[in-house]
Order: sequence, then structure tokens, then C-alpha cells
Amino acid sequence: MIPVGLLVLLAFNIHLVGSQASQSSQQVASSPSPTAEPSPLGDGNLSFPWSRLRLPRYIVPLHYHLLLHPNLTTLSFTGTVQIQIDVQNNTNWVVLHSKGLQISKATILDQNLNHLSDQVLPVLHNPSHEQIGIFSPRVLSSGQKYFLYIEFEAELAEGFYGFYKSTYRTSKGETRYLASTHFEPTSARMAFPCFDEPSFKANFSVRITRSPEYISLSNMPVVIQLNGDLLEDQFAPSVTMSTYLVAFIVCDFKSVSATTSSGVKVSIYAVPEKWMQTHYALEVAVKMLDFYEEYFNIRYPLPKQDLIAIPDFQVGAMENWGLTTYRETSLLYDPLTSSISDKLWVTMVIGHELAHQWFGNLVTMDWWNDLWLNEGFARYMEYISVEATYPILKVDEYLLHTCFVAIGLDSLNSSRPISSPAESPTQIEEMFDTVSYDKGACVLHMLRHFLTEEVFQSGIVRYLRKFSYGNAQNQDLWDSLSNTCSEDYFTSSKHCYSSDQASKNAYLFAGEHLNLTAMMNTWTLQKGIPLVTVTRKGPRLLLRQDRFLRTVLPSDPQWQHHPQTYDDFSHSVHIGKEASWVKINSDMTGYYVVHYADDGWDVMAKLLRENHTALRRKFKHTVPLLEGLAYLEVFYHIIEKRDELTLTKNLEKYILQFFRAVIDQQTWSDSGTVSERRLRSEVLSLACHLEYPPCLERANQHFKDWLRSNGTLNLPTDVAETVFSVGAQDDHGWTSLLNTYKISLSEAQKNMILFALATTKDTDKLQRLLAMGLEGEVIRSQDLSRVVWMVARNPKGHYLAWNFVKQNWDTLVEKFQLGSTCIRTMIVGTTGQFSSPEELTQVQLFFESIKEQASQLRATQLALENVQKNIRWVQRNLETLRNWLNEQMK
Repeated sequence: MIPVGLLVLLAFNIHLVGSQASQSSQQVASSPSPTAEPSPLGDGNLSFPWSRLRLPRYIVPLHYHLLLHPNLTTLSFTGTVQIQIDVQNNTNWVVLHSKGLQISKATILDQNLNHLSDQVLPVLHNPSHEQIGIFSPRVLSSGQKYFLYIEFEAELAEGFYGFYKSTYRTSKGETRYLASTHFEPTSARMAFPCFDEPSFKANFSVRITRSPEYISLSNMPVVIQLNGDLLEDQFAPSVTMSTYLVAFIVCDFKSVSATTSSGVKVSIYAVPEKWMQTHYALEVAVKMLDFYEEYFNIRYPLPKQDLIAIPDFQVGAMENWGLTTYRETSLLYDPLTSSISDKLWVTMVIGHELAHQWFGNLVTMDWWNDLWLNEGFARYMEYISVEATYPILKVDEYLLHTCFVAIGLDSLNSSRPISSPAESPTQIEEMFDTVSYDKGACVLHMLRHFLTEEVFQSGIVRYLRKFSYGNAQNQDLWDSLSNTCSEDYFTSSKHCYSSDQASKNAYLFAGEHLNLTAMMNTWTLQKGIPLVTVTRKGPRLLLRQDRFLRTVLPSDPQWQHHPQTYDDFSHSVHIGKEASWVKINSDMTGYYVVHYADDGWDVMAKLLRENHTALRRKFKHTVPLLEGLAYLEVFYHIIEKRDELTLTKNLEKYILQFFRAVIDQQTWSDSGTVSERRLRSEVLSLACHLEYPPCLERANQHFKDWLRSNGTLNLPTDVAETVFSVGAQDDHGWTSLLNTYKISLSEAQKNMILFALATTKDTDKLQRLLAMGLEGEVIRSQDLSRVVWMVARNPKGHYLAWNFVKQNWDTLVEKFQLGSTCIRTMIVGTTGQFSSPEELTQVQLFFESIKEQASQLRATQLALENVQKNIRWVQRNLETLRNWLNEQMK
């Protein structure tokens, strides 16, 4: 993307006066003092009037009239915006956001569209805060409405934010351009001057000028199309919404459409040659919108919902109201090349983005500190919606994995509370993480089971209705779930009572009234995951709660008791002497870790050996096996990178011995249930990685058949990635796969091939992959962070990836933005399997060399703590593991 530079002031030569950022998030209603008489406008007479990162509240936008003309030949755009504003304090200044835009003209008009000044108004810039200040010689009066008119231009951005350019190549080798937007969280200001904060909701009337060979899309449907050498599409005025949800696209895509039961037109857009891969997404989107309208009991408020696959897209998808944007891998499905996991992913992502049309769009968090109100809910609604609409996909099995991912991060001290302060754009970007999404979803899952499905659903419907077209905070959700009556139509509910009773009467549990706000604040306002230690004392269970930290043991000095819930951190429960065993958190709905003290684990192990279905029938299911396999692979990958050949080989032999029966049961096909197919993909991938001869033989035969067919043979999708990975180990196979990657129209297939290419043991080829990812032609830049992660996962590419990130750091930050998911993935991905003090020193030295940037990132602390955790694990367990494996191999 375009680096931030000084913004060009065309009308006046006014010096920029920088202002220091205030870290306070408090909003002050006061404004800069108004000037009674017109000020003389000369060089240096004005200084920037505002010193805070967040905008003043004394001016509120009501309606944007936006005209944009993107030129896909010059790759630039021009635009005008007329913003109707409501002035709430007397002032001479309008302060709003702008980043990278050249402002050529700014004027202010009164309600009757009369100019307040016969001069073009001065525009001051504060690039460090991405703000502009527009000075009016005449005072803008409190209680009055005005129109702010601005003309601007810019290049289409190079990266993935703002109004940016994207390309795709046709099968004939022709490069086509398109222009698309991605504004969340703070990039609408790169496309037009605006009040770019979520609480400044307004209506938007968008007009797009384009060449006839393209189409244009926006949040609303086109209502008028004006002809001429250039066409102008005028879109219907939007509902009230935040700037980050505005979207517009100019492209030459094709679409497929259908209508929901309530009359909403749903369309899926993709590049013309991938049009046939849009049909599954259309089916899903129609089903999902029907489901959500019924579940939330609130009609979808727009007349249409477009879903579009963008060739260059950094994140998975974006919930722009009425025009959701996706990576091609998140929307397109090809039955011939997409695996069952790909199908599940597409279904879940669509469920996530359409849930946002209510959670996030209709009701928006007041500020980014409560991002989880958007993302945690949308992540959890993925599971509820897919389970209801596509039960065959068994999405509930994936929820357990989501919670384990959250626990993995939350058990480190570098974690953060679900609701955390965030002020700067970098801090806000970092809020889009595992805590907001996965922990948020798992805490909601726990709350839903605590409250019951009926109470939970009615509470969130109340929340959505009460705050429709507005903004909300944590407390608003707890009040809604507590059945507090703040509106007349709630008073008839038999469960409803006044807000002053809520703290006393929220819920009756175990004979005590609980305060839902106090209870849930302990889960959202403090970081970490509880460890519940269970000790059997005759007929009683003693339960003790501490904070679970993976980096320390209870015997370590750093260990501190850390109560993590609303209750006392020690408790006693009577269960009687008859019970021979007890399992805590039996349905895995609670967000906590359980430890059975004394002989508790031995009792559990004995029980499972005697009757593996005793605890719950699902213990014979594939899910525990997949999760166990994932944790086993974590320390296997650490050990294989330590250059201890004998230990690595012994561990490989043991893993194969342990899983051989499961491996040998697998067929090289796409048959079976979703659970069986996911298991097949995982265990066969593991078996071939560990060089199990029968696996290598079958994979090699499949690959030879595929090569002989010149790539026209459709491999079983569940094993295609494993087949490609085995085939990529020789020069001919690797080159053939790369050539197929270049021409394939299936993003699912390209993902599998890219994974396979990164498994080669040839370091020159790994270097080539990294170079191609950075260059961005053959391997798109959006996939670079994944390439870095995959190369780092390879023992032969471990240090290549780490050195690549260090050497190209400045380029990477410019390309992806400092707080982005891509930067975080590269930091954590390249260091995640370091396990020696020397490697820790390397990481520390690099972070010291980029100290100013590293200090802004939580990801650097996470990376350091991960390495420290690995070092401690090796120190405590390596010799024990070595000796144990030696015994097993005798």
C-alpha cells in the first residue's frame, strides 16, 4: 500500500504543525475556541487544532454524498464528497480523517447550499494521526447543519487496504484490472475524507463513474444509470452505518443470482472463468440469510446481498453491508478439486460474514476495544448457522478445535483480555486476533449453555433490536441477556424486571442469585484461562482454581494464584462415596482446563482402557484423535528441527507404531463421513511425512498417474495435498507442480500445490518460493505470509524463513501494515519452533533492532514467550522423552 507521506495541500501553502498523540480514549465534547471575526488567511497563521488520535465529538456526520471515478488505465481515482454535518458546539474547525489523499478543494455550505466563504478554505494535515482540519472563517453555529464539500484524488492503493487495485490473468495470458475496497478497521479514510470511527454512523449515497466494459457494485442496488462516453451508476441511499462497512468495486466479473424466501436478491460474483465455481456459495448464502432472519427474528434490512471473490485479498473475508468481499478460497468451490475441508471452510466463512449483517453491521461495537462483540459473535454464529443448515458437515466437531486454539494462546502471559484498550491504527489492527474471534466464541458457547439456548437466543434478539443502527458496549449485551426492562415492549415478559433489580435477580444458580455483569466481566476484562484442580477426599470433591500458564509450573516462584471467575477460587462438592470416578466439564462447554490431582488421571486412564465409551460415546470419535494428533505434532516438529537424528527417528517410529492401525484402515478416496474424511487427510499426511513405505508407495503411484494425464486426472480431494507433497520431492515433480500452479483456475488446488512445493528438501527451491511470494506475480502477495509459515515449518527451511523476514522487514511492513494478520503470522510462524537459548537471543536481538515497531506489537511478546516456553519444555522433558523412547524401541 501507499506509504504515509505528507499530504499535498494544493489551494494554500500552509505549514503543518504536528501535535502529540494523547493516549486517552476519553472523548471530550468541547471544540477549539471559535473565532468571532474572519481570520486573515496567510502562510503560518493556522496550526492544527486537535491533538488526539480520536476525533472530537462536536461535529457529527449525517449523510455522505460520494462521487468516485476510478480509472483502470491510469490506476488512479478522483472524487468528491459532500458531507452533511450536525454542529453541536460553536467552532471554526472541522476535523476528520484523510490518509494519502490529495485535497484540491474544500468548502462549507449552509443548509440552503450557500457558501459560507467566497474563498477556498485552508486544509491542514496531521499525517501522524491521519487527520485533516478545515478552517471556516465564519463560525459554525451550535445546533445548525452544514455541508462540507471536498474534492480529492489519489492513486489506487498498492496493498490490500483502502481503495486498491487488483489483477487477474485470463487463461489466454491477458492481465485484467479491477478496483476494490477494504476499509476495516481504519482505511475508509484512504478512499474519501470521512469521520472514520465506528460510532460516527451515517447514510451514504454513492455514485461511481466507469467505462462501459466494467460493472460497478456498492452496498446498495443501482437505481439510476446515466449514459455517455462514461457511465455513471447511482446507488440507492444506504441505511445508517459505519464508514468501515462502505464498499464499492469496479470490475468485469460475472455473477449468478437467486432470491431468498423473503425476497432478498443474492448474487455471487467472480472472475468470468471461475463463474462455475460460484454455485455452491449461492446455495449457502440463500440458506444462511433465511436462517438468520428466522433466528434473529429481524428482517435483513437491505434489498440485496452480493458476495464477491476478490483475486487480491489479505484477510479471509469482509462483511461490508450488502457487498461482502472474500478471498477466492473463501467463496469459490470446485467439486472436482476442493476437499471436504475446503467445503466446510467456504460454508463457515459465508456463515460468519452473513452473521455480521446483524452482529457488527446492524449493531456495531462503540469502539474497537469491544471488537469481540462483532467478531466473537460472528465466529460463534458460524457454528450455530452451519449446524442448522448443513448438519452433514458436523461443524460442532470443529468448535472444540477452535477452543483449543484459544486456550493455547490464552495460557501464555502475552495474552490479553477479550475487551482491551486500542487507540492507534496498529493497536486496532492487532485486535483482530485469536482472542477476539476464538476466545470470544468459546466464552459465548459457555454462556449459551449456562443460560440455556432459549434465554441466550431471546437475549441476543433483545440486544439486536434495542441497539439497531446504533452502537453498543459490553454492558449493553449483559443487560440484554439479563432480561432487564428498559423498553415498554419488554415489560410483558414473565422473565423481565427493571434494571435496578438486575444485579440482584439476574439468575438463580446453586441457590444463589448471580450478577451476570460481574460474572462475565471476569471472563472479558481479564486475560488467561482458569485451571481447575480436582482432588477427591472421600465423598467430597475439592475444587481449586488458579490461572493456567504453560510457561511455569506450580512449583515455580512465578506461579501466582489468579482467581478467574465470579466465585471463590476454592470450593467443595459432595458427590457421595459410591462414585468411583468423576469428570469435570463433561461436555467441554466450559472455558477452563481441568487437572485431576493425586491418582485422578490414573483412575481416568484405567476407566478408558476398560470401557472407552464410559465417559461419553464421542470418545470413540475422530475428534479426540485429531486433537491428540495435533498436540503430538507440536513437539515432534520442535524435535525434528533440533538436529538430533536418533531421537527424531525414534519418535517417528513410535508415532507410526501408535497410529499404524488407523493409517492402514484408510482408503485413498473421498468416501465416508465428514469426520472420516478429515481424519483420512490428517493421518495419511502424517504417515507420508514420516516416510511410512505403504503411504509413499500409494502416493507415488497416484502422482505418476496424475503426471501421465498431464494434470487432467482428478485426484481424490482428501488426499491430493499428500500426493502432491510426495511428488514434489524430486525436480521433475516439483517443476510440474509449479507449472500447474501457474495455470490452475482452482484456488483450492493451488493451495494444495503451494503446500506441497514448500515440503521440498531442496533449499534453493524454498528460497525461490520466498522470492516469488515477495515479488507477487506467480505467487500473489496475499499468500506470502502462508509461504513463510510453510517454509518455516520445513526443517530445511526453518532458518531460511526467519532470515527472509529479518532481511525484508521494511518491505514487508510497507506491503502489509504493521499490525496486520500477515505480519503477525510471519513473526510467530518463523519463531514458533525455536527451542534453544541461542535462538531466543537471535529473536531478542532482531526485535531490539526494530524496537520502535516491535514495541507497538503484542505479537513480538507472544513470539518471545513461545520460544521461552519451548526452551523450558526441552529442558524439562527432552531427556525423559529420549530415555522413554529408547525403552520403547528395545
